Amino acid sequence: MTSASWHARISCGRDSGAGFLVTERHVLTCAHVIARSGTEPVHVSFAHGLTPSVAPDHPDAAIPARVIAHGGWAGRDTDPGDVAVLELDREVPFRPAEFAAPGDAYGDPPRKLLAYGFPKKYEEGTLAEYRTTAHQLIAGEWIQLEAWASYGQPLAPGFSGAAVTLADTGQVVGMVSAAARDPAVRNGRMLPATVMTRYWAPLGDLIPTPEYDRAQRKRLRLLIEAVGRRGGPACAPDRLYREAVGRFGPPPPRRFDSLWDAAWYLLSEVRGREAVARFAGRLADFVEDEPTRDALRSWPYAAETAAATPVPRVAPARTWSPILVEIEPSGRGDRLLLVEVSAYDGRHRRLVGSDRLPAEQVRAYALARIDEAYRELEPGAQELIAFVLPRRWLNADVAHWHRSTDDMSPLGSFAPLVVMDMERRRSGALQHRLRKKWRDLDDRQDTRLHRIGCASVGQDPLKLTVGLRRDVDMVGFATPPRTDESRRLFQASLNAAVPVMLWPRSACQGGAAHEDCGGSTFLDRLTEHLAGLPAGELPAHIHELREAAYSSDSAEPHWAHDLALLWEDPRCLPDPGGFQHSPVG
Repeated sequence: MTSASWHARISCGRDSGAGFLVTERHVLTCAHVIARSGTEPVHVSFAHGLTPSVAPDHPDAAIPARVIAHGGWAGRDTDPGDVAVLELDREVPFRPAEFAAPGDAYGDPPRKLLAYGFPKKYEEGTLAEYRTTAHQLIAGEWIQLEAWASYGQPLAPGFSGAAVTLADTGQVVGMVSAAARDPAVRNGRMLPATVMTRYWAPLGDLIPTPEYDRAQRKRLRLLIEAVGRRGGPACAPDRLYREAVGRFGPPPPRRFDSLWDAAWYLLSEVRGREAVARFAGRLADFVEDEPTRDALRSWPYAAETAAATPVPRVAPARTWSPILVEIEPSGRGDRLLLVEVSAYDGRHRRLVGSDRLPAEQVRAYALARIDEAYRELEPGAQELIAFVLPRRWLNADVAHWHRSTDDMSPLGSFAPLVVMDMERRRSGALQHRLRKKWRDLDDRQDTRLHRIGCASVGQDPLKLTVGLRRDVDMVGFATPPRTDESRRLFQASLNAAVPVMLWPRSACQGGAAHEDCGGSTFLDRLTEHLAGLPAGELPAHIHELREAAYSSDSAEPHWAHDLALLWEDPRCLPDPGGFQHSPVG
């Protein structure tokens, strides 16, 4: 790779510059080198010529070429996208350039870099020795180059488009795009290979990345191109990126211009395999075409493997359109709560609002965003308001919140409302268990209620977890999770992946002598009411029960006036993997 065979001289009318061969038929150069290509022919010759007897500047050595990709350069020195891809009239018998991995151009001490250009009086080409000033992009686009020594060939006209290579390996790290206007200032700029890939996605196939091989990178690129050909999904690349890296991942360095721009940054700059795979999986949620959607979900595994072992997707009995209200401590030690409200229709998750607030402002903010979320639902959609809360807050009275400032009716009487455990939503193992439980539930017309009465307080949580894990799908508690003992029972049920849990928010605290108290009566009435009902329909039935309780004319409180329902079917909910930021634009 230290030979000059793939270095190219580009001529476009009276203008000339450099370029380099990246496939047997494609050459990269600067857009300003071929700025006249609309009216002037473009020709490419190679430093060694096609035959030893033909000089590089001889007409027989020049190959006609056409511009097939342009970075969008607008004509000024400071405009981005100074990249052009040329397609040769025919393939050439030279081995194309090889690329270094992202970051290989930088080091301490600095690595020597070479540029092979064609300034005046050097028709056969000449070398310039440079190094990078710092591993920092200027305006998100360029890396500054400075001369390796105070003598030798400086960058000059004729070097534009030249490959910048590692002196010891010959691998390409970038392309010369500009030189200092003052000859006494021996510096210039290069477009790193990773930046050029924003403007010509196939280049990403050629640049090695630590986590994924060439075939996997190419497959992801082709899938993203397929998404674009079908009109593209309704999602913003920036938010999809944030969803992929998670709450504590690196922030986006700039506004991403496209899905590929975001995907390539994940491939080339973000460590670890999980983020890119999560990006592909989340993108799949917005794709209508089923083969493309399935291929994105199976990436980075081979397409044939994914086709041979498709992931079964069982639909719930009722198609819910959840409005998710996710509340948790902000994690900044500032006593603020992070509140995020989004709407989900089974394919698209649309972020309605996200903010960090003091506790006293959470209710008003969440209710206002819930109201806005209804605008995102399809006509006729069956809404499900789902509060995702930390475990210690599951007994919060969210069903009793007044719906709005001018509607004092409880939120739980307005629409089906459930709570979910945040810790369980983030556990891959428990989500897997829940899916298995729901597959079993789909085969049954009704669900049996397992009773945990007042006298059960003090039961061994370990034994309860193992016992509930076997064949229990719905648990009714006689006591709320207000004491340490009752909270341990709730935790055992959550860890057993019980899909449905019900309890009275206010009742006695349990004990051996409480079998005949209100908690026992509550369980009797609940068992009677739920008999014969499928688990997938419970949010709707509990909503009707709450309506009856809230509108009761009895002097005594209705037995279900304080009923709480934890209900979780992962199949009708968005993936919780990166829930802090929705990719929906």
